[in-house]
Amino acid sequence: MTPVRHRFLDHQINPETETLIIGTFNPDTADNQAEFFYGRSRNYLWRLLPTAFQEPDLKSATKQDKLKFIERNKIDLIDLISEIEVDEGQEANYYDGYIDNKVTAWRDVITEIDRLENLKRVCFTRRTFSDIPNMKKQVEALQNHCEKKDIYFQAMTTPARFYKEDKQIEWTKFLLNGSR
Repeated sequence: MTPVRHRFLDHQINPETETLIIGTFNPDTADNQAEFFYGRSRNYLWRLLPTAFQEPDLKSATKQDKLKFIERNKIDLIDLISEIEVDEGQEANYYDGYIDNKVTAWRDVITEIDRLENLKRVCFTRRTFSDIPNMKKQVEALQNHCEKKDIYFQAMTTPARFYKEDKQIEWTKFLLNGSR
């Protein structure tokens, strides 16, 4: 078995964050070309976010441009998993159904949420949970915690694979209106 750490564990969440986007895992492997969260070629978060705010697409933008955007719009990012242990040759396997039972360290997302005094909304970037029972438990705990703190929580359609207008509408509604 091979341990794989999260690529962006050193990312510090801005204390002014109002919107927290939670994903699953981004492996720190040579095959992973992402320079920041949601930076793989088949992920469209960096088109969805700026479009919601009527700003230019950041899909091909630099990490610095993305950091400026999230700071300006009080958005930040974190993933559920810090480290996994996988079969040799599977270090770059991104499939949540595969890594769900390979987790050796979870992020303490609840503690991060508790540090964010201005937090209004939280989303998990996946809507279905059938093949990820361990992640589902983590997300349910996060959702319950958010409800207790009166923070709006929503499981969202994944920003990966393709860009469609209905996906954009869902993300825009969440980003602009997703609060109680």
